[in-house]
Amino acid sequence: MTSTDVRKDAEDSGPSGYAAARLRLLTEGARSGPPRRAALAELTDDWLAGLFTAGVGELRGASLIAVGGYGRGELSPRSDLDLLLLHDGSDPAAVAALADRLWYPVWDLGLALDHSVRTPAEARKTAAEDLKVQLGLLDARHLAGDLGLTAGLRTAVLADWRNQAPKRLPELQELCAERAERQGELQYLLEPDLKEARGGLRDATALRAVAASWLADAPREGLDDARRRLLDVRDALHLTTGRATDRLSLQEQDQVAAELDLLDADTLLRQVYEAARVISYASDVTWREVGRVLRSRSVRPRLRAMLGGGKPVAERSPLAEGVVEQDGEVVLARAARPDRDPVLPLRAAAAAAQAGLPLSLHAVRRLAGTVRPLPTPWPAEAREQLVTLLGSGRPTVEVWEALEAEGLISRLLPDWERVRCRPQRNAVHVWTVDRHLIETAVRASEFTRRVSRPDLLLVAALLHDIGKGWPGDHSVAGEIIAKDVAARIGFDRADTAVLSTLVRHHLLLVETATRRDLDDPATLRLVADAVGTQSTLELLHALTEADALATGPAAWSSWRGSLVADLVRRVAAVLAGDAPEEPEPAAATAEQERLALEAAATGGPVLALRAQTEPPSEEPSGEPEPLGVELLIAVPDQPGVLPAVAGVLAMHRLTVRTAELRALDLPDGVDGSVLLLDWRVAAEYGSLPQAARLRADLVRALDGSLDIAGRLAERDAAYPRRRGVVAPPPRVTVHPAASRLATVIEVRAQDAPGLLFRIGRALEDAAVRVRSAHVSTLGANAVDAFYVTGPEGAPLPGGEATSVARKLEEMLRG
Repeated sequence: MTSTDVRKDAEDSGPSGYAAARLRLLTEGARSGPPRRAALAELTDDWLAGLFTAGVGELRGASLIAVGGYGRGELSPRSDLDLLLLHDGSDPAAVAALADRLWYPVWDLGLALDHSVRTPAEARKTAAEDLKVQLGLLDARHLAGDLGLTAGLRTAVLADWRNQAPKRLPELQELCAERAERQGELQYLLEPDLKEARGGLRDATALRAVAASWLADAPREGLDDARRRLLDVRDALHLTTGRATDRLSLQEQDQVAAELDLLDADTLLRQVYEAARVISYASDVTWREVGRVLRSRSVRPRLRAMLGGGKPVAERSPLAEGVVEQDGEVVLARAARPDRDPVLPLRAAAAAAQAGLPLSLHAVRRLAGTVRPLPTPWPAEAREQLVTLLGSGRPTVEVWEALEAEGLISRLLPDWERVRCRPQRNAVHVWTVDRHLIETAVRASEFTRRVSRPDLLLVAALLHDIGKGWPGDHSVAGEIIAKDVAARIGFDRADTAVLSTLVRHHLLLVETATRRDLDDPATLRLVADAVGTQSTLELLHALTEADALATGPAAWSSWRGSLVADLVRRVAAVLAGDAPEEPEPAAATAEQERLALEAAATGGPVLALRAQTEPPSEEPSGEPEPLGVELLIAVPDQPGVLPAVAGVLAMHRLTVRTAELRALDLPDGVDGSVLLLDWRVAAEYGSLPQAARLRADLVRALDGSLDIAGRLAERDAAYPRRRGVVAPPPRVTVHPAASRLATVIEVRAQDAPGLLFRIGRALEDAAVRVRSAHVSTLGANAVDAFYVTGPEGAPLPGGEATSVARKLEEMLRG
């Protein structure tokens, strides 16, 4: 559809003619992006101008004005029409009649309309009282009527904005900050709001407003392209959903990607993140400049009076060779020569992070434009400056982002490009891969006093997920990349080997501690063989905690930390030469023995609930962390105990955090065998059920009179699942070398109520005994390990173990 076609279609000012032309334009595959938005705005302009002309009659002193996004010509398929009917106040009745002739046709088409009717004085007064109205008027565009009236308002509004900028810009900055607090950062969200989140379209509009004030200006490189990219995504989102939405929901991302001819949803998110990062960085730089200008304006009159006139000279304080502080920013010294000093970018970044100051935009751009590449391997100073930067704590983030905005990080570390802006489709992770790596370094900087080689800890933190940009196991790919990077930045062969080991095994401790039997000597030997030395174990322990803390709140707790610490202590003993002996049956505590004797005497289950908490944490609050409740159950040995207990707990909405089941030796003279279950549980919500009620349901479950499967199915049917991302299929694997006492079967699946009940019932049907279970939940993912034996208590033969795993996986897929 050409411009001529648009004008021809708009000649019919009636709704049907405009609607037909609009539909043809939006369904025309050959045009998209800015051309389609411009054509849609032009088509709408002509239609509204026709309505205005047909309805204005003898009225003079009135004009129709597009404001806000429509004023900028940024009409997405489902955008609101932001309109102002401006008039001189001479004929209110005629203006009201004209307004009806304008608004009703828009409403009849089902278009969203944001409208107002004001005189110039009223418009200026409202703008002075409402910042959002003033921002909309900055983009006012004449559509029809008295051009002089429109031009007069535009001139007055711009003059007001510039005169009031010292007062209004801080107000605008606060508005942006409050919105960011509510909506989060666009560049890290899995379901971002393209408009409201930090780095979104609202922030891009705010930067235009700052530029219009003439007080400061945003970095322009890449800004228009970033804004265009977000608008293109919003267009595709409107077309695929048929709704006026700015939230890029998970279930729509594949369709939006297809609409934009992108490979997949990850490619779409990466483009969105890259655009948001440009806008966020431009916002940071711009607001710093606004603050600098406003501070200088308030100080300058006093300085001039003291110095007798003239422009004051900003002080420059040396920070490092070639690097100085000036006016709250880190800049290059006048004598600095980036073209002759390849270490200068890292030296400047380290100095800025250590001082807790931002790198100036001019300094970063000068470095990016003139600095020479570092030689391979790096000189010792470059490596030391990188370590200093990584060890500077929270200020590292802002400095790193400044370097990344100008492409310096990818030039220093080419492998970084594959993880830059890469999304992580895991509810546990709150950051993209690259930001997670920097967050891990920030966390690791808190642990540098715990290790003998803090430099290796910090570099390992930076590199531990670097393999996520490659296919396959990211730890395996990361090990190869880490060897290359470590050698390139100047570590010797021994240090390179340690770094590659840390990257390869950065998940080893937490996975082993939460999913394996630490009383099994095979478990400890596997970890000791992988780690090799005490010093590497020390580093891996610190890296594990830093990684988990940088992942998100669901990835670490005092309980999980205590499990990892226990594993580290045991492995350290093995590395010191204290080989673990084959475990003997654990001795029962007094309470466990009491429960067992009561179960043997009564012939039924006996249970006890006991609240558990961690000791005071190192967090500022110092409050103990609740760990749920320890549930002890003693029950005469019989089939179906595991699924019965798991099912009853699921019915009562109790989440299982850890689970252990073992046979308990009874004292001499007491007949029978008793199973002891030592589990830790927590209520999903509300209070815990009474122990008596749990026992009553457990008795019924064991005798078959309680239909657990039916009860859970009824509950699921009553609360239908919401539409969302299709979870990956479950996976069940056998780990034959993980234990010599039992067969370890690991289940990875989408967490759901009753999952442990279904697994337990499937294992019971396969005629295997569960020696112990190690249950962990990470976000929406359950990772459970079961130590199972045959009826005689021996590990399963290889073929039988594989068959059990296959049947279990088929059950979970069904």
